[in-house]
Amino acid sequence: MVFLEYYLLKNSELINITMLEKKYTKLFIGLILDAIGMLSFTIPFVGELSDIIWAPISAWAMTKLYKGKVGSIASKIAFVEEALPGLDIIPTFTITWLYMYVFAKEKPKEIIVG
Repeated sequence: MVFLEYYLLKNSELINITMLEKKYTKLFIGLILDAIGMLSFTIPFVGELSDIIWAPISAWAMTKLYKGKVGSIASKIAFVEEALPGLDIIPTFTITWLYMYVFAKEKPKEIIVG
């Protein structure tokens, strides 16, 4: 299988397009996981019981999506958010994505200089 990489010139740096695709893939996965977490909010009482199962799964998924210190902190927040009743409405995965890619402006890992 041939894997092609494309590069985009931005701010005098070449940025790997596959990295940009990975960024938006994380957003899409995060939106799905947030939706799953919110589904339990729609079913009174039964939903809160399902959060006992979903809370550790949510925390594990957060550590897989976001590595390092951010992933560690976000996974703990995701666990607490899902475990406590009534907090399912908070989109933890989406907020983490916004922090990583909008507010913190993660620097590209692959930079190729002329």
